[in-house]
Amino acid sequence: MLILAGGDLVLPDRILTGASLLVDEGRIAAVETRPAVDATGATVIDVRDCFVVPGFIDVHVHGVEGFDTLDEGDPVGEMARRLPRYGVTAFCPTTVACGPAPLRALLRRVTALRSSRAAGTARVLPAHLESNFINPEYKGAQPAECLRMPDAGRPAGLDFSGQDILDVISGARPDVGIVTLAPELPGAIALVTALVAAGHRVSIGHSGATLDEAMAAIDAGARHATHLFNRMAPMSHRAPGIAGAVLAREDVAAELICDGYHVHPAMAGMAIAAKGTHRMMGITDGTAGSGLTPGSTARLGGRRIRVTDTAAVLDEGTLAGSTLTMDRAFKTIVTAFGLSIVDAATLCASTPARELGLTGFGVIARDAVADLVVLDRAFRVRHTFIDGQQAYTSA
Repeated sequence: MLILAGGDLVLPDRILTGASLLVDEGRIAAVETRPAVDATGATVIDVRDCFVVPGFIDVHVHGVEGFDTLDEGDPVGEMARRLPRYGVTAFCPTTVACGPAPLRALLRRVTALRSSRAAGTARVLPAHLESNFINPEYKGAQPAECLRMPDAGRPAGLDFSGQDILDVISGARPDVGIVTLAPELPGAIALVTALVAAGHRVSIGHSGATLDEAMAAIDAGARHATHLFNRMAPMSHRAPGIAGAVLAREDVAAELICDGYHVHPAMAGMAIAAKGTHRMMGITDGTAGSGLTPGSTARLGGRRIRVTDTAAVLDEGTLAGSTLTMDRAFKTIVTAFGLSIVDAATLCASTPARELGLTGFGVIARDAVADLVVLDRAFRVRHTFIDGQQAYTSA
């Protein structure tokens, strides 16, 4: 048995101060209002002056500390080993558009890591494919040479078609969780219907869709929006576009890059107020540059990126994801967006868990899975526990 004693427990609806958490066999056995609990033979960790929150779940992360999901070797395994230091207990390995061979290799790694988790590593969830089926005008750092139309054959002079990508996805159904696409592309609505029917979660993003085009995708079953406001048509009072559709529809949950740079804190606060924390997910869109110092270089899908003070960029200056980590996202939500610590836990853990169908995750409650993070008063990670086992400690 493990006891986290004397901390402030961040519950779904309140903070229980000076309380203790009992963990047994990987699950929360009891939530106690007392600062100390007598349990003979238990391991007791003093967490006074700390917050105990559910483990962070990042549904959109490309890499960390020099490792990108599409690197050769075992980059996803390396991410799983490194992410607990930032409070991440589960994550969706996320890809940029790529060819069939690297996508197949990535999904094989995901399959292996999901079937057998090494001690002290974050849980590997089904992948998030920031896919080949996005609008070239809103591609951002996505490689243009890998983009395809959903209803087209093999383009002349190119070595793979959109169908080749779909064949890879169909061969790894359980390990493909989220597929991002642009709903305005020819054949995209039919693809939404087909992917949803096959059990995937379709996300709309990297898109110049109008309000009506986005609504059509939602009506077809899309239930997710990729990094709201980023790489989508601007929202205005006469042309609300894809962002307006996402904010208007209760049946869609949206990602939000919570670094205060990709989305201005005032706009982030307004979006969260419009959607509610129960329909918004804090993400990093982190790259291999996350955790590295400014001036460092890394890769995103094989292309070089450079770490700046605010984000990651390609050599020519195009914004190429973030250098954010989930502990910093949590802090930004509280200190820059002005939300409560309970709200931050909802955005970073509870809503992602619920949207991904992870029953028993993302909350501090009796019988819930003991994936937990201990944060000090400055929101620095002191301990991370996965299945009740310590995966990281700063001590």
